[in-house]
Amino acid sequence: MYTITDLKPGRAINIDGDPYLVVSSQFGRKSQSKANMQCKLKNLKTGAVISRNFQGSEKIEPADVGYRKVQFLFRDQTSCTFMDLETYDQFSLQLTTLEGVADFLTDGLEVDALLFGENPIGIQLPSTVNLKVVETIPGVKGDTATGGNKPAKLESGLTVNVPLFVNEGDRVKVNTETAEYMERV
Repeated sequence: MYTITDLKPGRAINIDGDPYLVVSSQFGRKSQSKANMQCKLKNLKTGAVISRNFQGSEKIEPADVGYRKVQFLFRDQTSCTFMDLETYDQFSLQLTTLEGVADFLTDGLEVDALLFGENPIGIQLPSTVNLKVVETIPGVKGDTATGGNKPAKLESGLTVNVPLFVNEGDRVKVNTETAEYMERV
């Protein structure tokens, strides 16, 4: 059983017999009241998206889903294509299904595909990914009046704030939950 703190994006839960994927979650607490988790959930059978609040002591049942190692191959305007590393079968998932995930995908990245039955329904990212900086302004020595950060566009298309010493061509580690720079690698 999950508690409300386990409701992170990418988690599959069971509500009234239907499997749902947590798309986003926001923890909240108002003064003296109990903690709650406001979630956006996607029904894995119908594709419908709902909002639901879970209260502090509520127990949530995990959905019966499996995981399989896959490799990201390429992206087009509407979908991302992956290859199963066991069977070498290819499959595509719509970008709307991969909301918040597609920004971290680069060619050849190995991730876990979330399976319901035998059908891939989502992707679970590692906690961090290493991405190459493809575009950023050069840092000027001594220019720390802005807090020492500058925007940098990464190879996946994601833009994050990085320290002034990071240059184009550098590889940086990015947290996939918060989309924040962690360190240069």
